[in-house]
Amino acid sequence: MVVFSVKPLFSVLVVSLSLFLLLALLSPPSQNRISGEPSLGEANIWSVRRLVEWRPCNWWLQGHQTALPLETNGYIRVDCYGGLNQMRRDFCDGVGIARLLNATLVLPKFEVASYWNETSGFADVYDVDYFIQHMDGFVKVVKELPPEIASKEPVRVDCSKRKGQFDYVESVLPSLLKHKYISITPAMSQRRDRYPLYAKAALCQACYKALRLTRSLEMKASQLLDAIPKPFMSLHLRFEPDMVAYSQCEYPGLSPASVKAIEAAQVDRKPWTGELARIWRQRGKCPLTPNETALILQSLSISPTTNIYLAAGDGLMEIEGLTDTYTNIFTKSSLLNGEDFISMHGNTKAALDYYVSINSDSYIATYFGNMDKMVSAMRAFKGLYKTIFLSRRGFAELTSQGLRGKEFMQALWKLHRDEFVMGRGSALPDCFCEFKL
Repeated sequence: MVVFSVKPLFSVLVVSLSLFLLLALLSPPSQNRISGEPSLGEANIWSVRRLVEWRPCNWWLQGHQTALPLETNGYIRVDCYGGLNQMRRDFCDGVGIARLLNATLVLPKFEVASYWNETSGFADVYDVDYFIQHMDGFVKVVKELPPEIASKEPVRVDCSKRKGQFDYVESVLPSLLKHKYISITPAMSQRRDRYPLYAKAALCQACYKALRLTRSLEMKASQLLDAIPKPFMSLHLRFEPDMVAYSQCEYPGLSPASVKAIEAAQVDRKPWTGELARIWRQRGKCPLTPNETALILQSLSISPTTNIYLAAGDGLMEIEGLTDTYTNIFTKSSLLNGEDFISMHGNTKAALDYYVSINSDSYIATYFGNMDKMVSAMRAFKGLYKTIFLSRRGFAELTSQGLRGKEFMQALWKLHRDEFVMGRGSALPDCFCEFKL
């Protein structure tokens, strides 16, 4: 008969249990959780451990790849239209095209548009000398044309609305060689992945290293940044009348003032109705309202006491839907001197929002427009990864499923957590490479 001693066994169990409890008490709470439900009010979206980050590719950080040819094929001016960040995107593309075609780059022409309340040009927003200096070796840039060309207007080569994959060597180079001075607006369908590395490096250098605000504008932006209580989140909220009108989405329950403003902006773009409206919304075409934005922020456990800089255009509607929950809201108009703000045009206002957003502690966008792409890429360039885009499509799909309350909030959390973990949409793939953590 085998006899076991109970006392030693009991002692071992007590010691083991004590060690387990001690480790549990000393271990910090898990803030890098990837799966499971959110602990609302305790851990927010930024505490989730990312699996992937986008960082600048080494091949362009190391400098230009190929020496510039001694002879140029001619001069290219990039004509830019739309808001500031769309014009910046087109200009960056134009820099790559100029290098691809071995052309000398002329300072770009920014659209003067009453619609954008805009009269400022490239030199009013960006430091020209800084740009030229930092593009040295990547592409040749001139402030002034040689006398034999200066008196001429450039020959316009239209490539902005071409369908299919646009080839600049085949379609634009012959005109450049013939006329020696042309203007272009880059095609949105271009295939940058086919560019040689030296052309892609010129594009990346221009977009993320060489474009700096003018000294006066950067000083004003820095003053604005200093005035915002820290830490803070920059929120790019898009719910202006023209934005909603262009989306052709229906929004029941808006205030009479908002309805009137939208109708005035619609012109002939009437909203979809019935089944088409449902399909359109589920495709993610409808801007999030301030109230919907506040709901998603709550699902991500963003504290109601968070300091929020509102990076938004003029005429933002239904803002009470956000401020009823998030009260620490700061704007350009509330922080800047009244005269300074009134004298600003669209480009300078957009430049301030851009500067504040790339330097904020975190950045959340309700859209995925040109500013959001530029800001997220520059934040990735600076090593700032607290950046996320709220999913209009996901919000619409979850709403259509009839989810409510805690179930709805948890579904919103999981949706955005998965996006954040994989770093989706956080940078432009042309200049950034994926790093697995």
